[in-house]
Amino acid sequence: MASTVPKLVVEVVEAIDLLPKDGHGTSSPYVVLHYYGQRRRTQTAIRDLNPKWGEVMKFKIGKPSEIFSDVLEVNLHHDKNFGPTRRNNFLGRITIGSSQFVKKGEEALIYYPLQKKDMFSWVRGEIGLKIYYADEEVVPLPPPPEPQPAPPPAAEAAAPPPQEAEAKAPEAGPSPTPASAAEPLPENAPPAGEAPPPQAAPPSEAAEAQSENGPPEGESPPSEAPAPPADRAPTDEGGIPPPPVMEDASQGESEPVEAQAEAEAASQWVPPLQPQEVMAAVASRPVPEVKFAGINAPPPMPRPPLSRTYTMDSMDSTIIERSSFDLVDKMHYLFVKVVKARHLPTNGNPVVKIVVSSHHLKSKPARKSSLSSFFEWDQTFAFGRDAPESSSILEVSVWDPPGGPVDPTPDVVGYNFFGGICFDVTEIPLRDPPDSPLAPQWYRLEGGGAHHGDLMLATWVGTQADEAFPDAWKTDTAGNVNARAKVYQSPKLWYLRATVLEAQDLMPLTALKESSFQVKAQLGFQVQKTKVSVTRDGTPSWNEDLLFVAAEPFSDNLTFTVENRQPRGSVIVGVASIPLTTIERRVDDRKVASRWVTFENPHREKRLYKGRVHLRLCFDGGYHVMDEAAYVCSDFRPTARQLWKPPVGSVELGIIGCKNLLPMKIVNGKGTTDAYCVAKYGPKWVRTRTVCDTLEPKWNEQYTWRVYDPCTVLSIGVFDSGEAFETDCSKDATRPDIRIGKVRVRISTLQTNKVYRNTYPLLTLSNSGMKKMGEVEIAIRFVRLSPTLDFLHVYSQPLLPPMHHIKPLGVMQTMLRTAASKIVAAHLSRSEPPIRREVVLYMLDADSEGFSMRKVRANWFRIINVIVGITDIVWWIDDTRRWKKPTATILVHTLFVLLVWFPDLIIPTIAFYVFVIGAWKYRFRSRDPLPHFCPKISLAEFVDREELDEEFDVIPSARSPDIVRARYDKLRSLGMRVQTMLGDLAAQGERVQALVTWRDPRATGIFIGLCFCVAMILYLVPTKMVAMASGFYYFRHPIFRDRMPSPALNFFRRLPSLADRMM
Repeated sequence: MASTVPKLVVEVVEAIDLLPKDGHGTSSPYVVLHYYGQRRRTQTAIRDLNPKWGEVMKFKIGKPSEIFSDVLEVNLHHDKNFGPTRRNNFLGRITIGSSQFVKKGEEALIYYPLQKKDMFSWVRGEIGLKIYYADEEVVPLPPPPEPQPAPPPAAEAAAPPPQEAEAKAPEAGPSPTPASAAEPLPENAPPAGEAPPPQAAPPSEAAEAQSENGPPEGESPPSEAPAPPADRAPTDEGGIPPPPVMEDASQGESEPVEAQAEAEAASQWVPPLQPQEVMAAVASRPVPEVKFAGINAPPPMPRPPLSRTYTMDSMDSTIIERSSFDLVDKMHYLFVKVVKARHLPTNGNPVVKIVVSSHHLKSKPARKSSLSSFFEWDQTFAFGRDAPESSSILEVSVWDPPGGPVDPTPDVVGYNFFGGICFDVTEIPLRDPPDSPLAPQWYRLEGGGAHHGDLMLATWVGTQADEAFPDAWKTDTAGNVNARAKVYQSPKLWYLRATVLEAQDLMPLTALKESSFQVKAQLGFQVQKTKVSVTRDGTPSWNEDLLFVAAEPFSDNLTFTVENRQPRGSVIVGVASIPLTTIERRVDDRKVASRWVTFENPHREKRLYKGRVHLRLCFDGGYHVMDEAAYVCSDFRPTARQLWKPPVGSVELGIIGCKNLLPMKIVNGKGTTDAYCVAKYGPKWVRTRTVCDTLEPKWNEQYTWRVYDPCTVLSIGVFDSGEAFETDCSKDATRPDIRIGKVRVRISTLQTNKVYRNTYPLLTLSNSGMKKMGEVEIAIRFVRLSPTLDFLHVYSQPLLPPMHHIKPLGVMQTMLRTAASKIVAAHLSRSEPPIRREVVLYMLDADSEGFSMRKVRANWFRIINVIVGITDIVWWIDDTRRWKKPTATILVHTLFVLLVWFPDLIIPTIAFYVFVIGAWKYRFRSRDPLPHFCPKISLAEFVDREELDEEFDVIPSARSPDIVRARYDKLRSLGMRVQTMLGDLAAQGERVQALVTWRDPRATGIFIGLCFCVAMILYLVPTKMVAMASGFYYFRHPIFRDRMPSPALNFFRRLPSLADRMM
């Protein structure tokens, strides 16, 4: 089986709108790429400002280095060989970090705007690239020739010829410099003074060698040194091994040792790069970088992935340091790890019983090792030590069950006792990470039938930060395997855009009557239809976009069905199916290539040609697929990873516990709750362990998320587990997980590096009213990672990706969001342990779009609260002009005169006034720890039960016809009020239009005559004088006023509207 090595593949597709730099109005561009000290160059596109190359460049992937950065640099130059120029003129450059590199299959053509080299550079245009990681097969090379037989002893005493001395040189040790190392030479090798003949490059590197630049003049490519024997360390004259360096682009891969090293590195490779083991040292021209050979020093140890992903963002390939658990309280546990036993007089499957405090539990049956006589369990148990009744004695015993199935209860009646061990808990060592795990030891079983039996186990006292805690059997979870804490990842969602252009040959040539055709597209449960197109010749056209939500991996097919709409019903003409894996991806609004797809008749065994349809299909990676409501969205990044920006910070969440929970179910006549917590931010979901049978659960778990936009929301929900339970009326029943409450935290409201630890009420609203289900205690902290200016710059950027503004989705956004929520819920419900569908939909607020009279009323009061500030300003102006406060009116007159004579002060005065208002309101800012659900704003404290029943009613309604009729009549009365309000608003706008439309000739004549007079006055009188007179007239004293409406208002109210023409 051929091995593979990872490569970075760069497809240089084309450039657009380059600058002419050859002196004749054009350019002859070529591209130079640099990556990890490797250089590639494309061919020259002669006299072309929109060149197309279509060349593929491959780069070797090196380990992280202080010399070479993990950045791809692309430079465009004009070739001086074409034109009168004397140098390769600079046309532009781009720099791309490894965070924008994706795996093969996720690549897309991206056009990068060219950047300047310095402030005096003149650059224009874009370059289109595809960049991705790919595994390349390495052709195994033939083994090296066998060494020659040793010469006779007499010949060894003589001086060896030059060829033999040169052949023995690698055995004695490497040469003083790495570049002078050579391979063992065969017998027909040339003398030392002659250059060896050139060797052919391996077939696997032939294509790559064509794109690489050769060494500069006067320098020959150094040959690669073979790896010295494993039992001999290479040393030079000073006794220090020569520092090997990284391979340059000019070197060929001619050593089997290096190919083997790359193959071994590929087996552990996941992009972005991790440190790789290098088995052989090579030499090159760039600045040397030290690599450890596998013979003289231990290789760099790659960091393994963390066993508990508290702080791991799975969308980021980089590994984050484990959380320090500094936001939560430490919970001490007594850990017992039972590994294996030996010398037990049984052929069955013994079990281990552990007794500590009030806990009696039994391990799973041991499995007999096929290679030894050991009985293996490899099971860890964690017993809580925070209870005051914790015992100081730990008992571990081994029992042999009788034949038949093993009883899952801790009872060991009828079992054969092999022996046991007792530990004093006060003598058990305390371990706190980052201490290394405690090594298990052999203990002799005493007091039973196994006189020489031994049990290997380890016991220690640790916390929830211990590596063994996630997979251990815990006392607070009752050993439920689905009660463990887990981290989940939402599927990667794409918008699939299917443009149906036209169809051909849908009807026989003899049919001349008009026919109506419609195309139905289906992807899973999503169905979209085009408009009906009427045609006579069987070639209908639509040119419509149909949007779907698709999740990776793409395993479904997109099905198109063309229907002939007839009076008796629709008739299926043909069906076409397209695999999603064959559809192109894009990240911008460029047009992709269209295709013709043939329709077939699926109802017949023999597929017949039923016409064809013209389609344009693509995955739009420039959009963010919304699965949450816009006002509680936790992520706005586009789907395409190439468009992601670096994170601006991280948020750490400590889920401490709950207090005063209400019992959710009755078990054995006792109210109880099995609570767990779910937190969601971006595509990352976390679920705490399920703490069973308690109304005050304690989790004390801590998680971390990367923050890419501070204007996002972190959601935390508490639920009661509906796993198998026993009630008074049923046993082993299943039911949905019951929602207990939810908390939302907006990241922008958090101060940097400040810990917020507070208790929040858990409120739920149902058709019976609002109820407080308990309280949850959490701790949260936001840490800024980017510089301050970069962080503040985020507030000036668009909230959604550019494609949402270039090509908006419009009203389809709501429908697509519903589909995305269902896909995410289906994906997470298939996990183990699952996050159930009702939990996911509740966390995503998927049911928040339903009609609610309560929300209508609450939104109306929100609007009133917004415009109340404007109303206060209007009332203040009215009080001023009525001289209710003479002092304030005189000051307003003074300020008015100042602004009229110095109009440049108007804008600064307004800005300063807003500053004063903001500074004054800082004293009265909210003192709440963090914003939370407000029952007062939601109008949930005092709400009609009938309105709540209507709000939680399903569609179609499940209520009786009388109740539905009453609700409909109530809705009609509300609609009449809205109808009247809209009519009044339309009438005012029509009166404004009637001023110049001559609908009322006298009114229009009066208006345009006054406008002419005003224009003449303003031409003759200075504007400041007119403004001064108008202001003093407006603020005149009430003794000069008339209580009747002004003539201007009377004139406006008499203008006609179109209300009298309404039927």
